[in-house]
Amino acid sequence: MERKGIMIMSTGSEQRSNPDFGSAKPPSAPAGALSLSRLNPIRLGWGFGATGVVFYLGCMLTMATVPREKAVMFFNSLLHGLNVEPILNTGVPAREVMLGLITTFILGWFAGVLIAGFYNLGLRTSKNGT
Repeated sequence: MERKGIMIMSTGSEQRSNPDFGSAKPPSAPAGALSLSRLNPIRLGWGFGATGVVFYLGCMLTMATVPREKAVMFFNSLLHGLNVEPILNTGVPAREVMLGLITTFILGWFAGVLIAGFYNLGLRTSKNGT
């Protein structure tokens, strides 16, 4: 289905039966009214977790492709002068890498769920006028 120039793939019966599916403004809102959409905590969690994993993989790629001195300079500049040279480990076992990837994803997922939950909670309280 296509809506306002954007292709939307739909397979669920709820999506097909609801003409306002994907619309940020509820059907009962007056024209021109600004409406804030609720965030799906699970989806935002997946987005945050996947983003964390991409950053983790980027860090791994950097460590694998540049000399140690360049890696130290790069990470020191990212951390605003914090010296990482004494703690930079270029030989990390595969088991620790997998644990790091899984932990990064879980922490990112949890952060996304919390952010969406607090955002939705703020929407709920602002609708009540408090």
